[in-house]
Amino acid sequence: MSQPLAAIPSLQDVNEGVIFPVGDIYSDEPPLESDLHREQIDLLIRLIKWLWRDREDFYATGNLTIYFSPNQKKSEDFRGPDFFVVLDTEKKDRKSWVVWQENGNYPNVIIELLSDSTAAIDKGLKKQIYQNTFRTPDYFWFDPVSLELKGFHLVDGQYQDLIPAESGWLWSQQLKLYLGVAAGKLRFFTPDGQLVMLPEEEANQQLQEANQQLEQANQQLQEERQRAEILIKRLRAAGIEPE
Repeated sequence: MSQPLAAIPSLQDVNEGVIFPVGDIYSDEPPLESDLHREQIDLLIRLIKWLWRDREDFYATGNLTIYFSPNQKKSEDFRGPDFFVVLDTEKKDRKSWVVWQENGNYPNVIIELLSDSTAAIDKGLKKQIYQNTFRTPDYFWFDPVSLELKGFHLVDGQYQDLIPAESGWLWSQQLKLYLGVAAGKLRFFTPDGQLVMLPEEEANQQLQEANQQLEQANQQLQEERQRAEILIKRLRAAGIEPE
């Protein structure tokens, strides 16, 4: 799942005397477009981290700068992805993702959240960078307002459109999960169609199931009492006093 090193200069390709920048570089991202964007990013990060809480071989984050060239200069057109996942890497906190300090690994999955000011770049320049330089296998974009969802998978170096399932969901080969919209939010779904939930959602579902079981038990108890009362009435009508 790791991405090749070909997209960044090798040491042999760099002129003598050129020093690679240090890897301990802080992220340098602009403010998020809206609360919707911030909440959506936080949701995706929390979901994947909770789902994979027993794994130690991935890194998931959002709105974090990816430094992919030792000669890179910040561009007004390209910033860090809104959400990305790198597989086969160490699970630890980072200030940014510095490719040359991460064994040449690029994100396996990227999700961009569209807005009026970024949609053209997300669909154009960024898509080209993710395809041609990052070689990111799965790329998605999602509009938190219009709920537009589109996905691509890298085939022979070119992004091919993902065909939605009957549910409208899109399959991520890298995550082994579906992406789809539920209650106005972009969510993950398991291969068998189950919604990936947050811990509080799981707890709430368990509480609801427990309440339903208790309600069913109470209903059964009430029905048994009613049957017992009917039986007692019949016995008394027959002149038999129940003990």
